[in-house]
Amino acid sequence: MSISYLKKADKSPETETATAQQVVNTMLAEIQANGEAAVRKYAADLDKWSGDLIVTQEQLKANALTVPAQVKADIDFAIAQVSKFAKAQRDSLSEFTTELHPGVTAGQRVIPVNVAGCYAPAGRYAHIASAYMGVATAKAAGVKTIIACSGPFRGGAMHPYLMYAFEKAGADVIMTLGGVQAIATMAYGLFTGKPADVIVGPGNKFVAEAKRSLFGRVGIDVFAGPSEVAVIADETADPAIVASDLVGQAEHGHETPAWLFTTDEKLARDVMARVPLLIDSLPPIAKDAAAAAWRDYGEVIVCSTRDEVAEISDKYASEHLEVHTKDLKWWLDNLTCYGSLFLGEETTVAYGDKASGPNHVLPTKGAARYSGGLSVHKFMKTLTWQQMTREAARDIGLATARISRLEGMEAHARTADDRLAKYFPGQSFDLGSPVKE
Repeated sequence: MSISYLKKADKSPETETATAQQVVNTMLAEIQANGEAAVRKYAADLDKWSGDLIVTQEQLKANALTVPAQVKADIDFAIAQVSKFAKAQRDSLSEFTTELHPGVTAGQRVIPVNVAGCYAPAGRYAHIASAYMGVATAKAAGVKTIIACSGPFRGGAMHPYLMYAFEKAGADVIMTLGGVQAIATMAYGLFTGKPADVIVGPGNKFVAEAKRSLFGRVGIDVFAGPSEVAVIADETADPAIVASDLVGQAEHGHETPAWLFTTDEKLARDVMARVPLLIDSLPPIAKDAAAAAWRDYGEVIVCSTRDEVAEISDKYASEHLEVHTKDLKWWLDNLTCYGSLFLGEETTVAYGDKASGPNHVLPTKGAARYSGGLSVHKFMKTLTWQQMTREAARDIGLATARISRLEGMEAHARTADDRLAKYFPGQSFDLGSPVKE
């Protein structure tokens, strides 16, 4: 493979995660031992919040009055987009019944989980989109109880726009609670008496570690890390737009990788010249984050052919993958590892992050090699069932008895023997050799 790195990252997201594990394990152990009291203490100590944890209906009504009409309209539009896509995903799942053998009927049911926990981070910004990405998708799946959590915003109550988004998207319980204590509360069913079956939503490295630690007790969406963006570009791409999109994601945080894969070295160098200028023009907080992200995690790779680009891209398995090239259909047909794909200059990651419809909670750290992002499927269970006639039970029973004995499982075999004896009295069957030891 003929590739060259015009810029190579000094760090990887994995180098920054180990420190979170010990903190999270200590917090989870204390919350499991001391329950709601421990949660309240962490809320007060870490978020300086000692107010109501569960938002009341009166507070929701009062909050809605503070949200400007245009903000409501934009949030409502985005929720409708996310809901429409999630409902289409739900409709793509089907139940079926099939006859596997004469008299043996089996089938599949597709049903939602009973309780979903949806998290949206507070942090430096109001993560409004994260609120409806989780809740609206769970609602489309038909989840009976949706519990939504986000922390206080800059020392006060939950951000009013985020609270509105939770409510409008369909959350049944809304809690002013952030961080590890929020994830633990939803997992253990504290304050509500309803432990979550699935917990979804992005967060910092401590939230990600809490979800990882609790996986098994609850289902989760993805093992999430810092947001990632990759752009595939050829000679037809606009370097100004490519640079803008790389910086557009780098502002997520200091550990956000931004990668450019291209067959055109001239374009690559043009983009590299533009990125620092775009970063310098950002407001202070975003500038600080994007500058560190590009310095430590940015990469620019030049390949000889588009097949090499596709191979490199699949190796990186980026969370967000933009394609700024001719022949977009080729890339759609040949790329296999990405969280979500954005085809063409007109379709940028920011659109997907906020309002286009497909979910923005996506796999990072290479997890797109084996997993997709948050979808209605994460809230659904595919359950199987079977039923058979007595005549069919003879054929299945004979094979079961003999195979069980070959495996040394005599008790298994006898469950078949007993049915055969009951349903077909007086008949003789080859049931295999009984297990002696």
